[in-house]
Amino acid sequence: MKGLILSGGTGSRLRPITHTSAKQLVPIANKPILFYGIEDMAEAGIVEIGIIIGETGDDIRAAVGDGSDFGVAVTYIPQDAPLGLAHCVKIAEDFLGGDDFVMYLGDNMLEQGLVEFVEGFEASRQASNAPELGEEHQASAVAQILLAEVDDPRSFGVADIDENGAVRQLVEKPENPPSNLALVGVYLFDRTIIDAVNAIEPSERGELEITDAIQWLVDQGHHVRHEVLQGWWIDTGKKDPLLECNRLVLDSVEPSNLGSVDEKSNVEGRVIIEAGAEIKNSTVRGPAVIGAGTRIIDSYVGPYSSISDNCEIISSELDHSVILSNSRLANIERLTDSLIGRHVDVSHNDALPRATRLMLGDHSRVEIP
Repeated sequence: MKGLILSGGTGSRLRPITHTSAKQLVPIANKPILFYGIEDMAEAGIVEIGIIIGETGDDIRAAVGDGSDFGVAVTYIPQDAPLGLAHCVKIAEDFLGGDDFVMYLGDNMLEQGLVEFVEGFEASRQASNAPELGEEHQASAVAQILLAEVDDPRSFGVADIDENGAVRQLVEKPENPPSNLALVGVYLFDRTIIDAVNAIEPSERGELEITDAIQWLVDQGHHVRHEVLQGWWIDTGKKDPLLECNRLVLDSVEPSNLGSVDEKSNVEGRVIIEAGAEIKNSTVRGPAVIGAGTRIIDSYVGPYSSISDNCEIISSELDHSVILSNSRLANIERLTDSLIGRHVDVSHNDALPRATRLMLGDHSRVEIP
């Protein structure tokens, strides 16, 4: 089985962060989002992974390399324009080579790994050919989708499931949903999906939709299986969901200290202090992660904060925030619920006359008390 990770999006909902970096490389608990998906695939025994890349492809290549750091082999597949998820399958046909594969959206985060998802698909195919194993004999599944129970399914693609647990229909943002089961960005296909993506037409927005391809499979009489997600699922494409995802991941970290903490500092709870980090006359209250080479001086870092490498936090207070590498906060009374990009300098100036002085990029958002 192979893996296909989609990392070609522009990340418009995370601008200005994504003006200069791929959205899949924004860190959660100081690890790029994309890395979690690669690690999940490796844990599931998938060692050949294709990554769909777009205009941020150079950043993705530089961060992931050949995949050897993860114990996998990575093939990069350029997509000239964002023409839909099914188009990604189409252009990956040579890489896939007729093998079964897991397709994973590179900006999704799941609490549940892929091991159970893959095992469920393989077990169902074995049972379909051996009814004595206990599962009702039926045609072998050609696809499997991952679903999550949601409060308001009208905002999602929704699956209609028959009495045998097979997918009967996929409905996009229905006014009267047939279930509360929404599509999560994880799919498992055999080679039949290639026929589907070659048979469908672009949607009204000009894209080849993976939901249309799966519906084609159903309409052709193929068996499409489903699994219901255990645990949380977050699309990290916006600031607030990204911060919530950071909170959820930090809740599971194990404390470690590879840096230095002076006698005037207090580190409480689950805190990761990476190599070369310095904490002086400060309080760090976990869960939190402090990146390599970062200096925290005369400051308070509160729960659910991820501060990346080579940052400076001087005489400031922050919590529930993500600070990317090489950024500096100085004399900031309180920062919360914030996402700060790379090489950003945020400081307080006591010069008179008092005024707020800003230099902001496109699509920035600032709230001033």
